[in-house]
Amino acid sequence: MDLKEFITNFADQFDDTDPSVFTAETNFHNLDEWSSLIALSIIAMVDEEYDVTLKGDDIKNAQTIEDLFNTVKAKN
Repeated sequence: MDLKEFITNFADQFDDTDPSVFTAETNFHNLDEWSSLIALSIIAMVDEEYDVTLKGDDIKNAQTIEDLFNTVKAKN
């Protein structure tokens, strides 16, 4: 599991946000496009790509993309 690949997969869930915005340090909760629908897309992407089941609290407790990556990695 690779952080760069995770960031790319994460960014793919957004339609209107420039991919260059997404880095390990990006606080995704502050993105204009962030919504509960995108949160569900992230949960589905993680399940499909990494075979890991995330809960809403996992996303709520993560501040950055790297935080979420580390959560997924720990459950893998």
